[in-house]
Amino acid sequence: MTGALIGFGVLFALTFFGVPLVAALLAVGFGGFAAYRGIGAAEAVVGQQFFDAMSSYGFSVIPLFVLMGAFIQRGGLADDLFALARACLGHLRGGIAHATIGASGAFAAVCGSSVAAAATMSRVAIPQLKRYHYQVGFAGGTVAAGGTLGILIPPSVPLVIFGILTETDIAALFMAGILPGILLALFYMATAWLMVFLRPGLGKRAERLPWIERLGAFRKTMPIGGLFLLVLGGIYWGFFTPTEAGAVGAAGAFALMAMRGKADFRTIVDALSDAVLTTTAILVTMSASLVFNNFLTITGLTGQLIDWVQSYAAIPIMVILTICVIYIVLGAVFDSLAAMILTVPVLTPLVASLGYDPIWFGILVVVAVELGLITPPMGMNVFIVQRHTPGVSIWTLFRGVAPYVVANLLLLGLLIAVPWLALAIPEFGF
Repeated sequence: MTGALIGFGVLFALTFFGVPLVAALLAVGFGGFAAYRGIGAAEAVVGQQFFDAMSSYGFSVIPLFVLMGAFIQRGGLADDLFALARACLGHLRGGIAHATIGASGAFAAVCGSSVAAAATMSRVAIPQLKRYHYQVGFAGGTVAAGGTLGILIPPSVPLVIFGILTETDIAALFMAGILPGILLALFYMATAWLMVFLRPGLGKRAERLPWIERLGAFRKTMPIGGLFLLVLGGIYWGFFTPTEAGAVGAAGAFALMAMRGKADFRTIVDALSDAVLTTTAILVTMSASLVFNNFLTITGLTGQLIDWVQSYAAIPIMVILTICVIYIVLGAVFDSLAAMILTVPVLTPLVASLGYDPIWFGILVVVAVELGLITPPMGMNVFIVQRHTPGVSIWTLFRGVAPYVVANLLLLGLLIAVPWLALAIPEFGF
């Protein structure tokens, strides 16, 4: 275990001093493996892991869902989703905040990317939030929080990566994310309602729209809902594997983009470029992380952690709480995917040895690391929102998002206390 602890220490030191995570993972993984097995063995491991990751059929699900999200984002579908949410919820207390959260959740359901959801909804929702005099920090915090739904509501790239790293059924993980994702959206809406109730000056109600306008907004979003049902329903009822569903989703997203007249050459090239860059970053990071995890394996870290927990008769729930704290801290320092890739292969066997379901653990990990998207110093979603609110201090936005952090922690605690919330749909359908 000493070698593994030294390796983690060197890795954190390198990233602290600005070394890119991929380079740090490769340097520590290669160096550590070479120290135990020799240079030749380390070179073979690096080559094999990169080849396996780039040529694996299982990994092909990642670029397909990323491409689906790129087409959705470039197709301008967020405007219709927000219009529907505003028509249905805008007249309530905190209604435009509710509409922002609802539209973010719906957009996430067909996009799968928190950063893309935050960026897109910033463009769509912030002008409306300003129109109804929402306090700027609260408005920006609402958009940033709504974006976090993108890594929980399926199809979710982080859930795909968790499934690949742990050899857990991706379809079951997708189904497990539905109920917690809906609950988190409701918790966010309840938070917005409470904030405006306690401080009415945070934002005004919008005017109530007639039913004919609501129905018109609903008709415009029907193709988006149909695509979501096609992808998720196909997986749930066994018509598609997750990889096939990704291909169907990408094709459907392209068709929706074309129907809206957005499928010009420049837009298609931009969407493909986004998908290639994102996929490359994910696969290279995963490959480097697998090299690092090979080094951890030969140090015996996982087995020693399991033995240590069992020898001290640790209370399982305390181990889970400790792991959640670790993920919250890592999520505040690392990118959420990097935090998962780095730790999931080590911690999942430990959690399984305590008798917990890996599907439930996958949802718990995603909920914990998504906190890093809205907490300092990383707070990727908050920084994305700041780009669309020039002149607003980043700390003003972090204060605005703080109530939603509490809502997220509430869901995390609820999932720990009631694992059924994540397992109900998979157990019913699989």
